[in-house]
Order: sequence, then C-alpha cells, then structure tokens
Amino acid sequence: MAKIVNWIKEFYPQYVGIKHYPANQCACVKGAADEWGILGNFGRASVVVNGVEFSNTEKLFQCMKFAYAPVVQEIYAQNNMSIKMKAKKKEYEQYIREDWPEIFLDTLKFVLVIKYEQSEDFRNELERSKGLYLVEDETSRKKEADAYGAVLVGDEMVGPNLLGQFLMELRDTGKLDYTLPIDALDFIEYLK
Repeated sequence: MAKIVNWIKEFYPQYVGIKHYPANQCACVKGAADEWGILGNFGRASVVVNGVEFSNTEKLFQCMKFAYAPVVQEIYAQNNMSIKMKAKKKEYEQYIREDWPEIFLDTLKFVLVIKYEQSEDFRNELERSKGLYLVEDETSRKKEADAYGAVLVGDEMVGPNLLGQFLMELRDTGKLDYTLPIDALDFIEYLK
C-alpha cells in the first residue's frame, strides 16, 4: 500500500486524499458475482484489444504492467484472483515496467474506457447507478482501504476510492482522460 500511495503522491497528486460517502447512498462494488460486480475489474465483461480477448479488465490491467513475454503470457493464462496474485509475485521479482508508477492510474482509466466502449452490460449498470456513489468496498480486507477502494467506518464508506471515482466520472461524462506511452500495448504481441 505504501508504494502505491507514494506513486500517487509523486505522479498523480490530484488524487491524494481520503473521500467520505454516506454508506446508504453507495453502490458497493465487491465480488464479480455481487449486484454491482460487473463494475469491478473482475466483472463479467470480456474486452478485445488489438485482436486479443481478455476475460476481464483486471487481466488486461495486470498484463499491461509488464514488457517481458514469459511474464505477460503467464499472467494471461491465469483466471480469477490468481491473475492478481501472479502479477504481484512478478512485481516483487522486478519484472514490472520501469514506468509503471508513472502510468498505472492512466492504465486503469484506459481499461475502464475499453470496457465502457465494448460492454453494453457495463454501460447499463453504470446508468442504473446514477444518483449513487460508486465505491469499491474493501471492508472485508482486515486493513485500511488501499488506493482503489474504501471501507465501512460507522455509517460512511471511507478511503481514496480511485476506482469508484473513475467509474463515477465515466458514468457522468462518458469519458476518462488518460495518457499512455507509445509502447503501452506492445505486450499484446506476446499473446498472438
């Protein structure tokens, strides 16, 4: 968590801070099978990028962390939470892109935009959530919320909630601005 917070402070200072949302006014994104599950990156919406299908946007996001063919292929072969766990292991082995701290939130925005463009179900659920705060609910994690979500504290959801913020912006404006390096999608060639 400290690493991500430091990256945000250095490269995305506009997103530093804790948000508070009335819990009874939130659509909480938890597991993929839950009511709002499609809004999360593990949600049931495949996407296609440059001819390669990803079963969910978490797989795409995690593959984008790396520029080393065997690692990308190994992560792509994973399903469900093993996608994230395998990527985390490879991060610690120093296979992560050197510029990842500078692009990780733009990458998150990118994968959400791709999902928005390609999944009618995702767009429909975003539309259905109008009037509610979108929050990635990390209450069950037994620690404070990481950069992406929030936890229940009394009658509020509290945390940085970056995923929720991006989802609300996408819902309300139909777009997210992001900038990625020219080689951001080069990893796709390892999957063809």
